[in-house]
Amino acid sequence: MSKKRGLSVEEKRSRMMDFFYEKKDFFQLKELERLCQKEKGITSMSVKEILTSLVDDGMVDTDKIGTSVYFWAFPSKASQNRKRKLDDLTNKIKELDERKQFLEDSVKKAKVGKEDSDKRSEILSELEEKKQEKASLQKEIEKYRECDPEVLEAVIKQTGEAKEAANRWTDNVFSIKSWIKNKFQFEESVIDKQFGIPDDFDYIE
Repeated sequence: MSKKRGLSVEEKRSRMMDFFYEKKDFFQLKELERLCQKEKGITSMSVKEILTSLVDDGMVDTDKIGTSVYFWAFPSKASQNRKRKLDDLTNKIKELDERKQFLEDSVKKAKVGKEDSDKRSEILSELEEKKQEKASLQKEIEKYRECDPEVLEAVIKQTGEAKEAANRWTDNVFSIKSWIKNKFQFEESVIDKQFGIPDDFDYIE
């Protein structure tokens, strides 16, 4: 014999709402735990959890009177909720229909003057040719970019800076050679050979 399947959460929620609609009365938690188990087969241990979920969803009302907390739900409120939901959905559909009509009208207007024709095809073909020509010219411009006055000016500036830096190092080399020559009485040719300094080493003009 197969084991009896327990109620799912949705089944418990549905049965508890049926209980409230049938009784049309106010109840405390302890009463619900006892009555829902007895009449709807909802275990008393799960009543509080199911009840809380229904309260959170606005399906069951609750209020504290004195030190006691009561719960209730009437069919009239459920009917009102369904009507409100239906009204909301109806309004949403209306908004979507209006939006759809607006987009369809916009598409129609956008198509005006763009109908397929020999003239339009000719213009589009010419436009494509011009785009390709532009791309080709841009590539050609890149070839001559180095002749751009701004580029040339930048190169000249960089060349001047490099020249100044090279001559500073040349000056440093001559100073060091002079110091070695005076300190150790070496011939200049010996110093050049020892440090790999070429014979034509000099400032850049």
